[in-house]
Amino acid sequence: MTDDPGQPPLQPLQPAPIRRPSLRFMFRHPAHVIALGFGSGLSPVAPGTVGTLWAWLAFIVMRPVLTDLHWALLLSLGTLVGWWACTVTARHMAVADPGAIVWDEVIAFWLVLWLVTPTGLWGQLAAFALFRFFDAVKPGPVAWADGLFKGRTGQPVGWAQGFGILFDDLVAALCTLMVLALWRWWQ
Repeated sequence: MTDDPGQPPLQPLQPAPIRRPSLRFMFRHPAHVIALGFGSGLSPVAPGTVGTLWAWLAFIVMRPVLTDLHWALLLSLGTLVGWWACTVTARHMAVADPGAIVWDEVIAFWLVLWLVTPTGLWGQLAAFALFRFFDAVKPGPVAWADGLFKGRTGQPVGWAQGFGILFDDLVAALCTLMVLALWRWWQ
């Protein structure tokens, strides 16, 4: 409120955006730990690529002990928990889709690896390169998915924007899987 009736009411102050989260920020809330890919999103260089590499390593470690049913459950729960974690973390950072949030890369690349398995190192490397291409360059449907849930500048981050963080990476995963399927079919 203002004392001058001719002036518009004062708006509450918005927190300053956090561009590069710290280790301290990550451990302030469990959602931050998940959304920042257990620290892989803290990389000052190419956090999306580092998060995808972390996902690949975690997949290699977990693959021998998880059945397909376990993977399906992990991906389903990971998507739901990730939606919450990405929304909360983006809100706390006051940025709609911060690059440090890499849980979207983790879930999407786990989906790719799970669906292309069994494949060798070269197949996984091709999946990695294609996924990073689709996620970073955002051609066609990935660009559409990326813009679908974006809010207006200055708008608080809500559940739709949190879902949007995940959605474009899931579309990038589907594009990756389609290219790999076409490549296998063509051979």
